[in-house]
Amino acid sequence: MNFGELKIFSGNSNRPLAEDICKFVGVPLGEASVTAFPDDETFVKINENIRGQDVFIVQSTCPPANHHIMELLIMIDAARRASARRITAVLPFYGYARQDRKDQPRVPITAKLVANLLVAAGANRVLAMDLHAQQIQGFFDIPVDHLYASPVFYEYLKKFKSDRMVVVSPDLGGVKMSAAYADMFGSGLGFVAKRRTNSTTVEAISIVGDIDGNDVLLIDDMTETAGTLIGAAKLAREHGARSVRAAVSHAVLNEIAFKRLADGVIDELITTNSVPVKPRNLPITVLNVAELLGQAIVRINRNESVTSLFRIKGF
Repeated sequence: MNFGELKIFSGNSNRPLAEDICKFVGVPLGEASVTAFPDDETFVKINENIRGQDVFIVQSTCPPANHHIMELLIMIDAARRASARRITAVLPFYGYARQDRKDQPRVPITAKLVANLLVAAGANRVLAMDLHAQQIQGFFDIPVDHLYASPVFYEYLKKFKSDRMVVVSPDLGGVKMSAAYADMFGSGLGFVAKRRTNSTTVEAISIVGDIDGNDVLLIDDMTETAGTLIGAAKLAREHGARSVRAAVSHAVLNEIAFKRLADGVIDELITTNSVPVKPRNLPITVLNVAELLGQAIVRINRNESVTSLFRIKGF
């Protein structure tokens, strides 16, 4: 089935990434006005004809998350009312993903609510990367293409590959992801048991794995305050780690995180441009995922498989 000419639009959350995606795909970024009224209500106008076209809207729901989610929903509604043939919401970073279950009484499952809102607005499919929880794909009744940043990380991290590398998950929930990286590099695997004392502070209790004299690579899907990463890094140092690096798909860093990273416990934080990141002269390396997302967009437009994008070159 032909879904029409490929059109890519962007909200205001991560326009540089959308522009890089368009450069890779070889199409201009779609013309759309995404502004606000004086009372801060979002206004969207698509400034070109998209009737019968295959529309992709790139928007990371990073801070201010509520504002960027509303931008995305309104852009989807505008595209639907402009008679786009198919609308794909491209979320390099899916906000509210940590609220994916009821872990205490009388709390919402906001990740499911966001999924419902996207479908209600008119999205026909979703393209996301490194969701915090795999079950979020099941929250949608429309197709979801879930990409992994691991091929991009591998190309950068392979220069650090050695017999003394140990991949460590900073919490029990990330062991499966860390195990995949350990398999890629043929390295050892470890994990940290932690206890969260409040929303910004984490206490690392113990670490499992061969750490002494080895190079530790912490793997996580996202960090905001860097509390989990710093706690794990300190514990690794105490157990004799020679170096500590962290690879995190989404670095939604706040002021607390920058202060903690400035202490130098982590030698390098490696992340992606799924959300805008300013290194601030800290050892933060930002990898570009525009090619990965661009390849997926082209394949979706052509009704081709995206499975090969998960494969690591030379692995």
